[in-house]
Amino acid sequence: MAQTLYFSLLVIALCSSSECSQRRYHYINIEKTWTGAQRYCRENYTDLATVNNINDMKQLMNTEELNELKKTVNNSLEIKVWIGLKRTGVYKWKWSLGDPVKYLNWETEPSNVTNNCTVMRNGKWRQQDCNVPSQFICYNESSKSYIIDTSNKTWREAQSFCRQYHTDLTSVRNQTDNQLIHNIINDPHTSVWIGLFRDSWEWSDNTDSAFRNWRSGEPSLNYNGVFEDCTQLIMNDQGQWNDEPCSRSHTFVCHEDELILIQKNLSWTEAVRYCRENHVDLVSVDSEKIQLIVTEVLHQASTAEVWLGLHYYCLMNLWIWVRGEVVCYQNWAPGVQIQLKDCSGEHRAGAVQSGGDHLWISHPRSQELNFICTRHGST
Repeated sequence: MAQTLYFSLLVIALCSSSECSQRRYHYINIEKTWTGAQRYCRENYTDLATVNNINDMKQLMNTEELNELKKTVNNSLEIKVWIGLKRTGVYKWKWSLGDPVKYLNWETEPSNVTNNCTVMRNGKWRQQDCNVPSQFICYNESSKSYIIDTSNKTWREAQSFCRQYHTDLTSVRNQTDNQLIHNIINDPHTSVWIGLFRDSWEWSDNTDSAFRNWRSGEPSLNYNGVFEDCTQLIMNDQGQWNDEPCSRSHTFVCHEDELILIQKNLSWTEAVRYCRENHVDLVSVDSEKIQLIVTEVLHQASTAEVWLGLHYYCLMNLWIWVRGEVVCYQNWAPGVQIQLKDCSGEHRAGAVQSGGDHLWISHPRSQELNFICTRHGST
C-alpha cells in the first residue's frame, strides 16, 4: 500500500503543467535598415519579429527592454521599431485569424486584382472591394461560436470590431463550417464579410501568419515616390503598424522560437540525439497549451507524423517524456494501443499527426520521421 501511495504522489508531482510561449521577443536598441536588422536577428536569434495573433502583439509590447525604453522617452515622441513583415508583390489569400487556407468555395474563380476581400453570399464566396460596407460574421474562440452583425462596415472596420468584442472575423476551414455559417446568415441575397483577404506581405521567417495590425489608411504603396515595402510598429499607437521605406534606419525587435521543426527524417533515438546536440531536447507536451504551440510548427512538416519526446517504458508499463515526467496530459488518437505489456517487440515512441486534429499515435522507434526540438529547458 505504501508503495502504491508513493507512486501516486510521484505522478501528481510530475503532472504540473508548464507555462511557455512559442516566441520570445528581444528589443534591439541599435538603428539599422530593415535588411540590416534582419541580418542581425538571423545571426543572433531566429529572425526579425513575426506576430501571429493579438496575444503575440501583447507579448511583444510588454518586452522588458521596450517597457524600460518607454519610461525614458517623452510620450509625444513616437517609438518606431522594425518587425519582420515585408511587401513581396506576390498576392496570396489568407485568413485574418491566421488559419491555413486549405478550403475555398468561390462562386467564380478570383480574377480582379483590386478586390482583395471576401464575402459569402448564398453559401458561395465572392471577391469584393474591401471598402464596400457589408454585414459581417465574427468568430468567438472562448464560446466556439459565430456571431453575425447586421451593421454595415468595411472589411477593415469589421475586422477591428470582431477583434475588439470577439476573437476575429470568421475563418471557413471546410464544407461543414461553410454550411453552418450559410445557415446562420439565412438570407440568399445578403453578402457578409468573412475573414479571407489577399495581400502581398510576407514575414521574414516565411511563417504563414496572416495577422495584420495596420494603422488606419495603411499600408500605402509609396510616399513622395519612395516605395514603402517594410513594416514598422509604432509603440505609442497601441502597437499599430505603418509601412516605411526599407532603407531607413530604426531600432528593431527580433524573435527567438521556443520550438523548431526539424525536417530531417530520423529514428526516434537519432532525433533525441540531434536535439540534445543542437538545441535542448525533443519536445515534451505536458499541457494543452504546449500542444497548441506544437500545432503552430507542424504545418511545415514533410512527414504525416512528427516525433515527440514521448516513449514507452515497457518494464513499468508507462509512457514517459524524455525529461523523465510521467504522461498526464494526453491527446491519443482513438484506437491507439496505449498499454503495451508485451516487452518482447521493438520499443515504441510517440508522434503527433502533422495534419487533421494533431492527435498522438505510437510508432516503432526505428521509423524515420520529422521531429520537434525545444530550444529552452523550460519548455
